[in-house]
Amino acid sequence: MINDFEIERREMVKNQIIARGIKDNSVINAMLNIPRHLFVSDKFIVNAYSDMALPTTDGQTISQPYMVAVMTELLELKKDCKVLEIGTGSGYQTAILASLSKEVFTIERIKTLSEKAQTTLSSLGYKNIYYIVGDGTLGHKENAPYDRIIVTAGAPEVPLPLKEQLADKGILIAPVGSRYSQQLIKIIKQGDKFIDKYSTGCVFVPLLGEYGWKD
Repeated sequence: MINDFEIERREMVKNQIIARGIKDNSVINAMLNIPRHLFVSDKFIVNAYSDMALPTTDGQTISQPYMVAVMTELLELKKDCKVLEIGTGSGYQTAILASLSKEVFTIERIKTLSEKAQTTLSSLGYKNIYYIVGDGTLGHKENAPYDRIIVTAGAPEVPLPLKEQLADKGILIAPVGSRYSQQLIKIIKQGDKFIDKYSTGCVFVPLLGEYGWKD
């Protein structure tokens, strides 16, 4: 028997994802299958599939479902991709990345958030995710280069170390702008050049770190 969350998940994908123009079937299927309510705190579980970002802990958020879908579609993920995620957060975006790629290295500066996400993701059976606690603006040089890089917090500009750690023909997605309003930027690396393409407006929590915003 289909439970309420499965019904709500289908409605979310139909009304918030497909209706707004997301066409990548792999992204659509991932969002149909991944239980978003498991990544939401109990007090907000009734809104787990609503068209909004939700608070988590330590001043962070789980992104609006549509924004997750947009960023994931822009990444053009393939099953052999090695992905670097900046900002593990709740782990919901991480789950989608892990479902669509070979391996995911995810960095979170807040240890408790990283540990909670790891517990949730491990319970769902993911074995291709590697967790790092630290300054995400520095990337993770040890396993570079990465085929795809996604930044899930707003930055004043794309951190230089992340551009340096992007593989040739790789794609990087990040919200860039002020602390309170950003544009998604898609960067494609071609040899020693970076091709910038801008997408939709957005609002993310600030990316803190050496190459981001300061506290």
